[in-house]
Amino acid sequence: MSLDESRLKTADLYDIHEEALQVCSPVLRHYGGHHAFHGAIATLKCFEDNSLVREQLEQAGNGRVLVVDAGGSLRCAMLGDQLAQLAVDNGWAGVVMYGCIRDAVEIADMPLGVLAMATHPRKSVKKGIGEVGGVVEFASVIFRPGEWLYADEDGVVVLDTPAV
Repeated sequence: MSLDESRLKTADLYDIHEEALQVCSPVLRHYGGHHAFHGAIATLKCFEDNSLVREQLEQAGNGRVLVVDAGGSLRCAMLGDQLAQLAVDNGWAGVVMYGCIRDAVEIADMPLGVLAMATHPRKSVKKGIGEVGGVVEFASVIFRPGEWLYADEDGVVVLDTPAV
């Protein structure tokens, strides 16, 4: 089976690469304007402090996906419309947030993939605490920088190399 890179379906990727990929547990919801997106993974681990999320999204995304382990916190938002707009402006394909976002209506209109657990109106603290570029784990997946994430309406899968 040949894959069209413009629409890499997670179900097709699973059928082709079943033994080589990881599948996220269905704990995340789509909030961005793009429900289907993919790219090389960049990672971040921070808890109820989105300072480093801003720092990462201010950098050139080059089509990457920022995967943020926010500890699964449901007590504040780690991404809002301003940071999502930074991601769009700087060429990120998407943000996967193991935590909450806010400004969901505005983010839904942006050309960006955004997956998160829920929405929350409270903003995070800003102390600059967290870890950039390490291995993070949530939703039954180990995310490593440089691996490839593919997301669509059927779910999220991770491969160690690009599918195409």
